[in-house]
Amino acid sequence: MSLFDSTQISLETALRGASMRQELLTNNLANINTPGYQRQDLDFHAALQSAQAAGSDPSAIDFQAKTDPSRTVRADGSGMDADQESAALAKNTLEYQALVQVMGARNQIMQTAMGVR
Repeated sequence: MSLFDSTQISLETALRGASMRQELLTNNLANINTPGYQRQDLDFHAALQSAQAAGSDPSAIDFQAKTDPSRTVRADGSGMDADQESAALAKNTLEYQALVQVMGARNQIMQTAMGVR
């Protein structure tokens, strides 16, 4: 019997994906005034759903950042919009925090069950 069930593994994978996405969104904002910079993003939700639907191990997902070179928002060739990036960053931050809280609650439950708490 494994100590970590599929839910725990999926939570850990989602946390890894949210962390990577946070880094990408932060880089996007840092390069907001870089001419020609193309925004990068990661849809870790779709990758996780695909792995679960296929019955694959979620921990084996190799998240890949994607760019959209056809997306030009500004005259300098940049595909960036500061408001959209800030909103995406805020949403991702909240999701990351929610994942951390759920994982913390699960850990507390396991500690209680083992009599550690």
